[in-house]
Amino acid sequence: MKDSIIILCGGGPAPGMNTVVMSVAKTFLSNGYRVIGLHGGYSGLFSKEPRTEDIDFFKADAYFNRGGSYLQMSRFKPTDKDFEENFNLPLFQENNIKLLVTVGGDDTASTANRIAKFLEAKHYPIANIHVPKTIDNDLPLPMNTPTFGFNSAKDEGAHLARTVYEDARTSGNWLIISAMGRSAGHLALGIGESTHCPMTIIPEMFNKTTITLDKIVRLALSAIIKRKLLGIPYGTIVVAEGVFHDLDPEEIKNAGVHLTYDEHGHPELGKISKAVLFNDILDKEFKKYGMKVKTRPVEIGYDVRCQDPIAYDLTYCTELAMGAYELFKKGETGCMVYVDAAGESHPLYLKELQGPDGKIPPRRVNIEGGTAQNYYSHICHYISEADYEAAKKYVEDPAYFDFKKILCW
Repeated sequence: MKDSIIILCGGGPAPGMNTVVMSVAKTFLSNGYRVIGLHGGYSGLFSKEPRTEDIDFFKADAYFNRGGSYLQMSRFKPTDKDFEENFNLPLFQENNIKLLVTVGGDDTASTANRIAKFLEAKHYPIANIHVPKTIDNDLPLPMNTPTFGFNSAKDEGAHLARTVYEDARTSGNWLIISAMGRSAGHLALGIGESTHCPMTIIPEMFNKTTITLDKIVRLALSAIIKRKLLGIPYGTIVVAEGVFHDLDPEEIKNAGVHLTYDEHGHPELGKISKAVLFNDILDKEFKKYGMKVKTRPVEIGYDVRCQDPIAYDLTYCTELAMGAYELFKKGETGCMVYVDAAGESHPLYLKELQGPDGKIPPRRVNIEGGTAQNYYSHICHYISEADYEAAKKYVEDPAYFDFKKILCW
């Protein structure tokens, strides 16, 4: 029987999913392997009736450059009981599967780490290689290398935010943009910097103080007041959804928001509009200070996950797929594929990336780095000590809205 590999996709979609899957297929097909696609993410590995299908060249060639994911995805997270009682070993034995390729973000990588340990402990002759995906850009790759999908999502997010900024300028309003990013602000900062947004609020900003709704609001008002002083009656404010993820649950509850949680224990932020929530809170603050400012909420999230990948990700995902083959050929397993700037593939061993809890910790924005510091120093608008006297026209205590004092920078 011909040697086979099997591919699954976990978590949520990102531009380039099909490029990775179908490039893996093309690469292994050209080297004599049978390629099997597994629908339903990890759930298929723990089901007696997994939904699989063979991927041939024509299928791979038809889908490699499309958005979305041909293989149905899932956020299924196996329990310890699943590993001991439900792992579908016959699927691998009956199809002579030599390699499991998993494609996904931090949660999928953490489960891939558990699977690698399980396969090793059971002495099953199955290799496992993970391909790093997420529009959040929060997997710990070396040299600030992005995860695939991030640049395509940022490109579309910036396109939407540019249009929104022009609307703000044209109408003389402020538009409040919420951007995806559960645990890191990479996407929000990328959109904010590329569109010259006067204020981008990400969780990493609060590295020296506790994050609260009050501070988030004051940062927004700081930008609005500063622009009033500059004679600029419009603008955008980008807020990463991660700031709500990091808030004290009681504070969110007190704001009138009821959150549910997914199977990984994360707040299901996609069920509420963060832009609407923040816009409503700001509106109350404007009335408190007697400020006449019109704001409108805009959500950027699901509309950037399934777009066609840009050229960067088409190339990058192809290199990741070929890199997975090169690592497999060298006998690597239990690793995440990393492709450097020269196109060389390297293994990042999942057990070496894991935290004390066995999970792969997210890579957050380096708030002390040049990208963040230069953006906040030169492009953002906010109140500083030099503005106190003029700002008294709008607020009684301008120091309360001083950007650096709010953040204790």
